[in-house]
Amino acid sequence: MRAASPPTAFRAVSSSSARNAESPVAVEATMTTFGIIGAGHIGSNFARAVLAHGHEVLIANSRGPETLADLVAELGPAARAATVDEAAFAADVALIAVPFNSYREVPVTPLAGKIVLDADNYYFERDGHIPELDDGETTVTRLMQQHLHESRVVKVFNNITASDIPTTGSPAGTPDRRALPIAGDDPDALAFATALLDELGFDSVSVAIDESWRFERDRPAYVVRQNRDELLENLKKATRTV
Repeated sequence: MRAASPPTAFRAVSSSSARNAESPVAVEATMTTFGIIGAGHIGSNFARAVLAHGHEVLIANSRGPETLADLVAELGPAARAATVDEAAFAADVALIAVPFNSYREVPVTPLAGKIVLDADNYYFERDGHIPELDDGETTVTRLMQQHLHESRVVKVFNNITASDIPTTGSPAGTPDRRALPIAGDDPDALAFATALLDELGFDSVSVAIDESWRFERDRPAYVVRQNRDELLENLKKATRTV
């Protein structure tokens, strides 16, 4: 990769914490069906988190639902194994957590018009080199949004250790509450992600989709436990290429 560039000007789109005067938009009181594409560490731990809050999940991988029998048995009756297309069609909201070199295999049509939570990361050692990412010309989530051109994509859950998703949240008002970043272009999708994070026990800071590189791999905000103020500082310190 290129040598690191100096930090660029940064402005958060919005942030949410228990200290804010305005509360985040509430998650619908009714149950949400999450279609999870990718049943690895992130997908399975996200499933555990939302199931604990009364939602349901359809979870899929590239090998077929029969390979997920043990996982869904552990997750319980509100979880069901599905094909990728079934999970995408049935989802109210989808989570994508697949190796980034396969992002173009995520089905487009069944996710049209839906909020898609993008938890993908780019690792050139696994995914092969993608020059526009290596050179800082675009972001992982911009490429996902271009692929899912009729969906509303939000970057979230890519910068947290998977097992921390269901275990490190805390109620609103808890001192030093953990915060996670989100990025997207659609205000309603950002509001949903903000509210979902609050439900799962996290404050949030949102940035524009083209600023999502600020919490990609090897940046200060990547895979560290941080409260909202610390997250804001770490996002500011990020360099465009590393």
